[in-house]
Amino acid sequence: MNRKDDHIQFALAQPSTRNDFDKVRLIHHAFPETNIADIDLRTTLFDRTFPYPFYINAMTGGSEQAGKLNQRFARLAKHFQIPMATGSVSAAIKDSSLLKTFSVIRDVYPEGFVIANLGAGHPIENALKVIDLLKANALQIHVNAVQEIVMPEGDKDFQGWLASIETIRRGIHVPLIVKEVGFGMSAKTFSQLTAIGVRYVDVAGKGGTNFSKIENNRRQETLASFDDWGQSTVESLLAAKPFTNLHVIASGGIRQPMDVIKSLVLGAKMVGLSGYFLHLINQHTDDEAMTKINSFIDELKLIMLLLGKSTIASLPNAEYTYTP
Repeated sequence: MNRKDDHIQFALAQPSTRNDFDKVRLIHHAFPETNIADIDLRTTLFDRTFPYPFYINAMTGGSEQAGKLNQRFARLAKHFQIPMATGSVSAAIKDSSLLKTFSVIRDVYPEGFVIANLGAGHPIENALKVIDLLKANALQIHVNAVQEIVMPEGDKDFQGWLASIETIRRGIHVPLIVKEVGFGMSAKTFSQLTAIGVRYVDVAGKGGTNFSKIENNRRQETLASFDDWGQSTVESLLAAKPFTNLHVIASGGIRQPMDVIKSLVLGAKMVGLSGYFLHLINQHTDDEAMTKINSFIDELKLIMLLLGKSTIASLPNAEYTYTP
């Protein structure tokens, strides 16, 4: 089976579990003094305003099945006018016949905000190529050392990643996002990234799809030591608070509207969902999925109503407790 198809299969098989978002409690006040009609979910990132504070995060591409999934994801993104990130386009760099499994996103959503995805360590030439191929509005560089270690065919040389990212940042004309893949980010990581001029990070913390477990499913002898590695999304967001020059995106373990609001309260500017959308289209038709997303949006408004917050920008002022 194609490695990309393996990833889809094993991601769908992973159950949704409790995570650190359950340890964050939003403080209730009896007098919200807010009207539902005044709730505004618009959010601004990349100097653009989007109607909702969430988007379809990087997942797949590089196989026939992945192309069909990307087509459906793009339909949802178009309907709600939200951004969408591709899976890693490195497969299409190696084999141009696979490009259509990514470019289908542009075919369906030509006016959309599309984020191309590429792994760390690629040269600037590849970054420029994928931006051009997809007419991408932003580039997402994923850093996945843990996944590479566990992956049977993975890389074990992580030298030069920061230098490569800095070169790409300087050489591209669209925003650069540095993204983890489910193991979170530390204060040291944020410090290293700000030092090379990175302004956008996706913390992609522990608590959602676990790529150590996925790659272990593909191994004959498992490396279980890494199945609980890393920081949660909540821990990563808290570590990012002192870095006020960073625009922080939350992803990893976002299961429901409450997790989105908690992420925004903790300082995220936007929230990326992968597993949520994957399970959604696996279990529902496109029309059913749209109905579910509309309910998701309505619930976001109701939570904000109770918090007495009418805008996304006001959410970081909401009170909360966190019990590690």
